[in-house]
Amino acid sequence: MAQPERWQLSGNGSEAYERYLVPALFTPWAIDLLARVAPQPRERVLDVACGTGIVARLAAQQVGVSGRVTGVDLNPDMLIEARAQSAKLGATVAWVEGDAQALPFGEAAFNVVLCQQSMQFFSDQARAVQEMKRVLTPGGRFALNVSRALQYNPYIRALADALERHVSSEAGTAMRAPCGFGDAEALRELLTRAELHDIRIHIVILTIRHPSLLEFISGQLAATPVAARVAELDANARSALLDDISAALRPYTDDEGLAVPYEIHVAVAYA
Repeated sequence: MAQPERWQLSGNGSEAYERYLVPALFTPWAIDLLARVAPQPRERVLDVACGTGIVARLAAQQVGVSGRVTGVDLNPDMLIEARAQSAKLGATVAWVEGDAQALPFGEAAFNVVLCQQSMQFFSDQARAVQEMKRVLTPGGRFALNVSRALQYNPYIRALADALERHVSSEAGTAMRAPCGFGDAEALRELLTRAELHDIRIHIVILTIRHPSLLEFISGQLAATPVAARVAELDANARSALLDDISAALRPYTDDEGLAVPYEIHVAVAYA
């Protein structure tokens, strides 16, 4: 049996994720991802490892009432937040608790399968891709995005290095995990082995924007699995951690606040 996904959030991490990371990171990435596969009315769309559901919510607007969008995630707290957010918008999405490595759907159930910023956390990536291919209709569209390597992402590097110095080496390692599958050729090989075809991989560079560097860093840390470890620090230690991260990111600030590049790979393929 496949092992479940890693890097799971708990407590109010899903709320921080939605408040800070979705506007600054996941919404722009979702818009880009959806533009590459262009879901149409009446199509069936699956958002794998959906988190709080921004890809699914935007896809629901594109397929309309004649289409069907499903979001699946292993983390029930993320799905609670996803349901709350979709209810606010009136978006019709089926939210399902399930493992990307053992999807609870039949074969050829979807025209489009999407996976945003999750492949790096699957313990069995080959199994996850095979499952996503299994649930695609013949000729169906598949797209994912995943962070490039740490050397291309100064934001994650700044957080990880500071966590290693002020919390623990394990915390630093955990923070580097989003950039843990940044090799484009390894990604291409993974998709090729699953017998997806017409594979295209693109580099996309997003500028993370937020008016307050300190607020965004604090929100980011609250939206990660190291949140509890950071919360255990005393006031002086937390202040030192934030000062360290702020100093590393100060070159990436302007008159409007934080402006740091974040690079990802976007892969598009067909079943």
